[in-house]
Amino acid sequence: MSPFPPPHALILAGGLGRRMDALAHGAPEKPLVRLGGMPLIAHVIARLRPQVSQLWINANGDPQAYASFGCELVPDTISGHPGPLAGVLAGLERLAGEDAQASLLTVPADTPFLPSDLAARLQTRQAETGGVVCAGSQGQRHPVIALWPASARTALRHSLMAGRLKVGLLLDTLNAVTEGWDSEPDDPFFNVNTPEDLAIAEIRRTARQ
Repeated sequence: MSPFPPPHALILAGGLGRRMDALAHGAPEKPLVRLGGMPLIAHVIARLRPQVSQLWINANGDPQAYASFGCELVPDTISGHPGPLAGVLAGLERLAGEDAQASLLTVPADTPFLPSDLAARLQTRQAETGGVVCAGSQGQRHPVIALWPASARTALRHSLMAGRLKVGLLLDTLNAVTEGWDSEPDDPFFNVNTPEDLAIAEIRRTARQ
């Protein structure tokens, strides 16, 4: 049991996902491409929902495409699809309307194997540092799998308005820390970017059954 109340969370589904060619897989957008008969984003929702208090989706396409998932849609508040930071900002601004002192957990919509202790471990680390905490595996930081304090909102908006769109650079500015996970035998943060990744994910999913 985590000593912290469950955080709010946002699934980042607002990207263009050009490398997947979702239409060739019978879906209008990459988060809706099917893995084992379920949309990718449905796998993310299933893993994240038990860990959080409220779950939102950042999406910029047809709202009806996500209506069946039972999550409030939070579109970008900055036009032009500037990248995942715009989704994070939209989530933090939405969260400010409910609890300006809370933190927001963000994950991409193409990570179907998220660990069950993601929220709890990021919250524990944030209690020690007070800032942004990212997940890590295989010696790498996963910049948009992170717990963002409300205080990051101002710096994030300034960065986007100045055209600084790289997540890693912003995290360095905010002195973000990384909480690492064991990646053996499989990386829990494997993300599905291409048809080849989708085939690998299907093998992993089948092996777990």
